[in-house]
Amino acid sequence: MGISIGKRSVFFAIAIGTAPLAAACTTGNQQSAQAAQREGRQCFNVSQVSGFHAVDRETVQVTVGARTVYQLEIVGVCPDINWSLRVGIRSTSGSNWVCSGLDAELIVPSPSGTQRCPVTGVRQLTPEEVEASRASRRR
Repeated sequence: MGISIGKRSVFFAIAIGTAPLAAACTTGNQQSAQAAQREGRQCFNVSQVSGFHAVDRETVQVTVGARTVYQLEIVGVCPDINWSLRVGIRSTSGSNWVCSGLDAELIVPSPSGTQRCPVTGVRQLTPEEVEASRASRRR
């Protein structure tokens, strides 16, 4: 995956033959994420995102690491997300961790300018949901 990192944001593009990004976390950020996970929230670090798939204009799935997939729900619609070859995730929480919808926004390049699409929901998919999603894309 082609990935470049800015402060608390990650842009990535679908490309063949490039390596995924290695994570770099601080102890404070990890402790915040661990506390959120204890509360039942599902968290991921934006620097570990290695790919994405737009399900529709309101839903995006991001791959974290090699196999973990999170589904992100977007406020309203993000019109050009279905056509974009790259998308950015900007953490709005003050750290690189996304634990709830209000912790992130998608940044989508478009012909009319950059679209910022606030995320309202974050949920880790089960292995069965991931396989079903991949199977539906193969059809």
